[in-house]
Amino acid sequence: MTNQSRNQVVLEGWVREPPVPSHENHGIRFYRFPLDVPRLSGQHDLLPILIPEESLPVTDTQQPIRVQGQLRSFNNRTGTGSRLILAVYSRNLQPGLGVACNQIFLSGTLCKPPILRRTPLGRSICDIMLAVPRRYGRSDYLPVIAWGQLAVQTGELRTGDALELEGRVQSRIYHKATEDGTEERTAYEVSMMHRLPQALPSSPTP
Repeated sequence: MTNQSRNQVVLEGWVREPPVPSHENHGIRFYRFPLDVPRLSGQHDLLPILIPEESLPVTDTQQPIRVQGQLRSFNNRTGTGSRLILAVYSRNLQPGLGVACNQIFLSGTLCKPPILRRTPLGRSICDIMLAVPRRYGRSDYLPVIAWGQLAVQTGELRTGDALELEGRVQSRIYHKATEDGTEERTAYEVSMMHRLPQALPSSPTP
């Protein structure tokens, strides 16, 4: 595992539902709410935000908020949906500027071989899983997708290779066949926009 680690997210959007209790860790209660972040295309990403209780209340759906934090992964122990749950852990929450923002910087290592494929229209697309270290020997496992020539370049990487990137966090609706029929679910991933030069080694994120 590389010593390099970078996990920085900046989002600005609108709260779509009031925060609800999520979990408790080291005596701190955390709450969860969806943040609506518009894209330039006119589509919207509805992204899960985790905040400590001290950041409450967050209830005004008319005013934008700006969230600075990290993209975290958690194991799903409920047995339903994806085994990996993603959420943006807020470290700083402030009133927004009224301009939508969705930016993430990550550095880590590939923990699986990249999967390079083509869409029905012939465009290259590459899926990778990036391990971003935290302190205490833990890591966040974050799905990343690349398109076009960037996908071709990413497809040449191998398991264990270091990667630093800039992108955005996106939500994607898909349909899952179950014993009870077809369910609509939401997946979250990082869409890579730029591959960045490798930075100097730094300490893992807390």
